Amino acid sequence: MTVPYPQHQEQTIYQAETSTSQGIQAIRDHLHHLCKQHLHKLVRVETLDGDVFEGVVVGCNRGIVYLSMPAEGHPRAFGPSYYNQVILPLVLFELLVITLLYI
Repeated sequence: MTVPYPQHQEQTIYQAETSTSQGIQAIRDHLHHLCKQHLHKLVRVETLDGDVFEGVVVGCNRGIVYLSMPAEGHPRAFGPSYYNQVILPLVLFELLVITLLYI
């Protein structure tokens, strides 16, 4: 969404190169497809920042995967909580590793 500011000039401070943008979109689309294939399965996810989460994939939409996790011990999680579970949204292009866990 663009909010107009009258009498202000624009100066682009960052613009991704076309190849970078296309690469990120390809990764996002690939991860989206993988997450859709593994809905309702237990996974371990590691982000580029080194955070690690374990949960069940409950959705994937618009570049975000949603993990259902136990509510306690995860203060970053937000959203609806059902039966001591929270839904944690994670941005697909920030993911480094997704590991399918077998029970």
